[in-house]
Amino acid sequence: MDLEVKGIGTASTRQKSAKGWRIRSSDAYGPRPDDVPALDLRRLDDSDGENDLSYTPVMKEHPRLASPDPTSTVSWGTPFPAPFPHRRIYHEPCPVEELTIPENLPVPSDNYKLKYQQYKEEMKMKYKEHTQQITQRSKSSSSGRQPTPAILQMQQKESPFGGVAPESLTSLDEKATLQQCYTSKPFSMGQSMRKLEAEDLAAEKRKQAVVEQVLVDQLSRAVISDPGQDVGTTDLSQQQTILPGLGSAPLRFKSRKLHQTRVKTSSTLTENVLSNKLRFDARIISRNGRDACRELIGFFFAFDKSVTVYEHRHFGKNRTKALPFIQRGIYCHQHGRRKRRQYDVGDFNVGANLTFLTSQHVGLPASIQEKRLLILRIIEIDEIAKHSLLTGSNPTFTQQEIDDRNTILSVQGLMKEKLVNRGVRTMTGLVKFFHRYGQCGGGLLSEMELKQGLKEFHLELADKDFKSVWLLLDQDGDGEIDYYQFIQVVIGEMIEYRKAFVRKAYMKLDPNKTGSVSVNVISKFYNGRKHPKVLSGECSEQQIRTSFLDTLQENCINSGEVTYSEFEAYYEGLSLEVANDEDFANIMRNCWAL
Repeated sequence: MDLEVKGIGTASTRQKSAKGWRIRSSDAYGPRPDDVPALDLRRLDDSDGENDLSYTPVMKEHPRLASPDPTSTVSWGTPFPAPFPHRRIYHEPCPVEELTIPENLPVPSDNYKLKYQQYKEEMKMKYKEHTQQITQRSKSSSSGRQPTPAILQMQQKESPFGGVAPESLTSLDEKATLQQCYTSKPFSMGQSMRKLEAEDLAAEKRKQAVVEQVLVDQLSRAVISDPGQDVGTTDLSQQQTILPGLGSAPLRFKSRKLHQTRVKTSSTLTENVLSNKLRFDARIISRNGRDACRELIGFFFAFDKSVTVYEHRHFGKNRTKALPFIQRGIYCHQHGRRKRRQYDVGDFNVGANLTFLTSQHVGLPASIQEKRLLILRIIEIDEIAKHSLLTGSNPTFTQQEIDDRNTILSVQGLMKEKLVNRGVRTMTGLVKFFHRYGQCGGGLLSEMELKQGLKEFHLELADKDFKSVWLLLDQDGDGEIDYYQFIQVVIGEMIEYRKAFVRKAYMKLDPNKTGSVSVNVISKFYNGRKHPKVLSGECSEQQIRTSFLDTLQENCINSGEVTYSEFEAYYEGLSLEVANDEDFANIMRNCWAL
């Protein structure tokens, strides 16, 4: 290029452009030099690492060169046009290719048609429910707030609290009835079928591991601990050296090795003998949440009618082990009409109690040894094994046991009539009342204190009925009975099917089995999204959660903490108001995602 020099010799144009160098605009955009290759945008190719595809320009017109910018330092080329924010360029959309359906598609199966029809009907029903909810919401907003169906039902019935007016129902009573609304939203088993199958598989593996551990323990200890080893056919003085002063000591107190025993004894156990057994799952009846949540698996051996119970314990996240809880032995009933009668196959039923004296078992936890009796409730049993062990007909109950059962059922029937729609508040309040009186006596209350508690909550019994229950529980004549057992007999308790959901929910909240859970943890796990009023938009999820926590904490002994007995008492009261077992299961599944 020709440069115009003003009084200074040629030098570097970049360093001295500010001192007088000027570029003539007429020469800056002149013809392209011969040594500069031509720029053809149509012939640009991709890099070696990309696919070899031909470049297709966006615009089909030839690029239009704009007028050169006099302030630009570009020597040649096409400058980038300035944007125009006030004007939008409309691009014609590309035509959509028509979808072609192959002709050789298979005919839809009957199963697919059935699923499609079910899906179609379900969508229609949901749309119909949605329109009805919108209509009801508009009517309620125009005519004012209407009472809920649960409140109307309570107002129509006569109050169970001795002539108290229906208007005395508090706001906590209304909040407690909100939990029953979950029954209108049935839980779909298909939503968690995979989770349920995994839990069943884990439970079966856990039980199988306990069975193997029991066989190993009993077979390894059978020979060396057999009493027949004390009688030898050979001179034991030749087999071992007798220390001075120990000649008169029995053989069982001496150090004995396995190779020094007689392997073949009259009572040698084998795997075939131990396999003739009945397996059952049990739980401890206790107010202590740590003991109530223990996982116990027991065995009844038919060849000698002995019983043993093992506890499945977790050590860390992945380590588990089965430890003996009740050593294998021959035991008898320690309470009830069958006291001092040896356990037999007919005593093992779902809901039956097994009683043991804590003084006969040294390795029990300290919280259990404080009581005289250890009561185990059977929650599951192997019915196939029991049927094979029953040689004759099932054992029948005595007339005295039948009369006791009828007395309990009649008393519970009277109580249920008084607890209609107030079960949650009454059960939680009654547990707190009795706990306050039974703190000094370890949970044992006198006859006068129990009557005072029933009178406080308007649950009075006739003297004849109360005396019958008292004699049934106080068979030893001590003058004091456990208030927890008294509530279970007088008011009743939920069946083991429902109790399993309650224990499962609490163990989800308290995986370390401490026996107490903070309210903050419960608030995090409680699920109110599936409540019908939340789905319809009448209430928010936070309102449903708050109503549940208010009724749960109202009768807690320690503020901010909920024990297992308080959690169980809440759902015991709720169970009185829910007649169907599946409805109760739906409440637990929807609340706690079980």
